[in-house]
Amino acid sequence: MESHDNTNWVQGRISHWQPPGQQQSGETELATKMIQIQSKRFYLDVKQNRRGRFIKVAEIAADGRRSQIFLALSTAAEFRDHLSTFSDYYASLGPPNPDNLPEDGKLKSEMMIKDNRRYYLDLKENARGRFLRVSQTISRGGPRSQIAIPAQGMIEFRDALTDLLVEFGTDDGGFKGELPEGRHMRVDNKNFYFDIGQNNRGIYMRISEVKTNFRTAITVPEKSWGRFRDIFADYCEKMKDASDKVSGAETPPGPK
Repeated sequence: MESHDNTNWVQGRISHWQPPGQQQSGETELATKMIQIQSKRFYLDVKQNRRGRFIKVAEIAADGRRSQIFLALSTAAEFRDHLSTFSDYYASLGPPNPDNLPEDGKLKSEMMIKDNRRYYLDLKENARGRFLRVSQTISRGGPRSQIAIPAQGMIEFRDALTDLLVEFGTDDGGFKGELPEGRHMRVDNKNFYFDIGQNNRGIYMRISEVKTNFRTAITVPEKSWGRFRDIFADYCEKMKDASDKVSGAETPPGPK
């Protein structure tokens, strides 16, 4: 059970280093911090790719399970401010009462939005204590990921995040213009949606096929749009030529 007494907070260990070199994924790791909070380790990695900078937050549980979320630098700054608010609220609470837990476990909630991502911040309480759950979702059926920060370590987590933001700023970098609006088309009983989004890996197009009780989607990175277009146009041209040949073969000759 977590103690409400702030003087009993577990002091985490923070390490900071700046490794050189390019990662295999095309991302450069600029800096990292490790925080130990109770039995969990949290790694805050500042990374950069051709689209800008972002922070990957990874949670490593005592049994080795790993969870992670991604934050643009501007979102990380917003998250830092929320951590202060949540910590103040946590400090104002009385001791946990296992006989009077909230019905849904939630004590306080907030939400952040960045492009096509939503982040749900929920200060929760269960039989093991109080913790901040941070859930990241992507619009139109993308994967959901989450981490859980023990409530006693929120200030420590905020301070580590602040150190990185002081060093690297809150400018995400990358594309600054306005992304095109999504488009839609219907073919027979199918609907196709074309949505342009941006994440820490860059700009992409998600093409979704939707019909009754069925949905699927593909994601095309912006760097491959030209090649994607060329292949599609090539097939269109070949099918047009094939159709013209069939039409010509079926057309009866005119009178002599």
